[in-house]
Amino acid sequence: MVEVFKTDVASSATARQLITAIVQELNGCRANFDLEDCDRILRVCRETGPVDAEAVIALMRRYGYTAQVLEDTVIPTFTP
Repeated sequence: MVEVFKTDVASSATARQLITAIVQELNGCRANFDLEDCDRILRVCRETGPVDAEAVIALMRRYGYTAQVLEDTVIPTFTP
């Protein structure tokens, strides 16, 4: 399962620090950032079971950053 977050992380050094914290503190999770995206995306995945979004948000807050779940949006397609 993958959860995607909008963050306010700006530097790759901070991103590396947060990835290390996520891996160490959130059992079974892996993470990566896309800081070039306008939302400074954080992706957290877990091979078994769902990602605990609230735990990710709390961890980010402890480090002084914000994270907000990006909801899936389905764009309907028109078929005549």
